[in-house]
Amino acid sequence: MTFKFNTIFKKLVSVFIGLLVLNYLVTGGFLFYFLNDYSTKQKEDTLKRNAEVIKNAFIILYGNMDNTSLKWFQSFLNQSSVLSNSMIWIVNNSGHIVYSEPSMPESFIEKYRDENRLAKLPDPRQYSDVMEVGNETLVKTGNFFGFFSDEAFKNDGSSWLTVQMPIQVIPSNGKQITIAAVYLHTPVPEVQRLQFSVLRLFMISGGLSILIAIFLVYLFSVKFTRPLKQINQVAKKIAGGEFNNRLVVSSKDEIGQLADSFNHMLDDLQELEEMRRGFIANVSHELRTPMTSIRGFVEGIIDGTIPPEKQLNYLLIVKDETIRLSRLVNDLLDLAKMEAGEVTLNIKQFDINELIRICVIKLETLITSKNIEVEANFAVENLMVSADKDSIERVIINLLHNAVKFSNENGRIILETVKNKEKVLVSVSDTGIGINEDDIKRVWDRFYKSDKSRGKDKTGTGLGLAIAKNIINEHNQEIWVESTIGVGTKFTFTLDYFKNNLED
Repeated sequence: MTFKFNTIFKKLVSVFIGLLVLNYLVTGGFLFYFLNDYSTKQKEDTLKRNAEVIKNAFIILYGNMDNTSLKWFQSFLNQSSVLSNSMIWIVNNSGHIVYSEPSMPESFIEKYRDENRLAKLPDPRQYSDVMEVGNETLVKTGNFFGFFSDEAFKNDGSSWLTVQMPIQVIPSNGKQITIAAVYLHTPVPEVQRLQFSVLRLFMISGGLSILIAIFLVYLFSVKFTRPLKQINQVAKKIAGGEFNNRLVVSSKDEIGQLADSFNHMLDDLQELEEMRRGFIANVSHELRTPMTSIRGFVEGIIDGTIPPEKQLNYLLIVKDETIRLSRLVNDLLDLAKMEAGEVTLNIKQFDINELIRICVIKLETLITSKNIEVEANFAVENLMVSADKDSIERVIINLLHNAVKFSNENGRIILETVKNKEKVLVSVSDTGIGINEDDIKRVWDRFYKSDKSRGKDKTGTGLGLAIAKNIINEHNQEIWVESTIGVGTKFTFTLDYFKNNLED
């Protein structure tokens, strides 16, 4: 079965375990290397110290070696051999092995006897160097020029650490000479015993550490990937049209922040979906009502239900409904273009007060039909702004139309303009029914009606405020509403003040 790295969990676990094993191997390799040098150096120093003590003892006894001294010296060599775990020789300057601890096998001695029946090192290189170097101690590693390759030493291995220390005396003539040398031999496997002991402990502790680390990495990976799995599952449900699921992540790290952002996205998507459904329902309602009326009147004229003398009146109603349908479709198209950023503004300078007067004149018939008083409070006679004149006219018309529509008979509408630093504030206030506080945030939604009775009005499309909001946003300006039930409503928006005019 092929192991595939197709999940973050598998990748995390594999990477962490790989790093742990790599770190373990690298650390073990360096430890093995440095332990080898350290243990060899330590053993070498130990043999040198022992050789120095043996040399000094030999020099003290030299020339006065009686039976008692000889026994003591041989006992001393035996103890040194045991304590240092090494083979000790005293070799004279002609290469003969004078003393050996432990004693060499008889078969070995017989093999290396000379013509005088004395055991002698077979290769001059095994003794000539140390006898000629003065007072220098020599250290050699290997089989000592083939000496330890003999069958007698096969159990100790063919690689040995050898320390050779010359023994020098000053005879009566005053000239220092080398009379012998102390040899200490120890097998390299013996030197490496400490190295392998430490390495074995390292492997055991390292293995346990890796097992614990793998367990902790597994737990961490599970905890780390669980929120991601939740996000994946919720994303699949979102793709299926479900927006009610939410992520529950308690961590405050990047994963927790991602989960919070994901939940906010779900809230926005759910709200957008509700708006979409509401928009479709509202558009369907707004289209169905006039179309039903048109169909009913046309069928009544065709089948004769409506008498000829009344047909003209009903045809005028059909005309009004078609005009309303056309206005609705045009407003929807304009709103779609604005939201898509396809509307290009024609920014120029104009007098906002004059534009307001023109808008009031255009709605004069509607205003007088409800006997509404219009009051203009302009801080200055002429106030220049920079904006798209046609778009701002549409905003004022929409706000003014709303003010008239929801004002009572004999009400009052107040139009205000005032300069505030580099901005101009334009306000449209009415003394109408007001807007509930809970509905103020949604007055900019398409087709939203805080008062269902407003749906009876047939002169608007329900898109006026949404269009006004988009126009002001396109100008990078602000628009807001203030309202009190039973008192009235005030809409205010900002425009850029035009500096280079006669007022400056």
